Amino acid sequence: MKDIVEQLSSYKSVHLNPNNIKTHFIGIPMIIWSLFLLLGMVRLQAPGGEVSVAMVFTLFVLVYYLWLHARLALGMLVFILPVLYTSEVMVASPHALWIAISVFVIGWIFQLIGHKYEKAKPAFIDDLNQLLIGPLFLMAEVYFALGWEKSLAQEIEPIAHRKRMALETAKGG
Repeated sequence: MKDIVEQLSSYKSVHLNPNNIKTHFIGIPMIIWSLFLLLGMVRLQAPGGEVSVAMVFTLFVLVYYLWLHARLALGMLVFILPVLYTSEVMVASPHALWIAISVFVIGWIFQLIGHKYEKAKPAFIDDLNQLLIGPLFLMAEVYFALGWEKSLAQEIEPIAHRKRMALETAKGG
């Protein structure tokens, strides 16, 4: 399995444009929330009562993030718990499905606009795992902006630029 540096540098390689990153700070949370709402609509019986697929998914994703990078996983926990809570509350709405679909579509519109700025295809096109790395990338960007995890940022940046140059060379540009 790829380590955090390889995962984030691959993602960063197609997210170098600041306008693209800004659109992702809008689009990715919208997509995550809408997916949690959709997953929250599927209920499972558990020994302690009913749980949603969103709750189970959250557990698995947080364990994966913890395996990749404990401090970033802590930030993701702080982000994901309110997302999980608000999406679980919204499940009771009679319009939950349409709200989820609408927010999902709008989130992807922001993503696609961002990649127009970037002039590069989304990272998940070549590696579906990058769909899980996108939120972690945004958390890393927050950490870097706060001056945290400087060594991780310094390690990722040159690798991302090399990967981007290789992508552009491969496509002839």
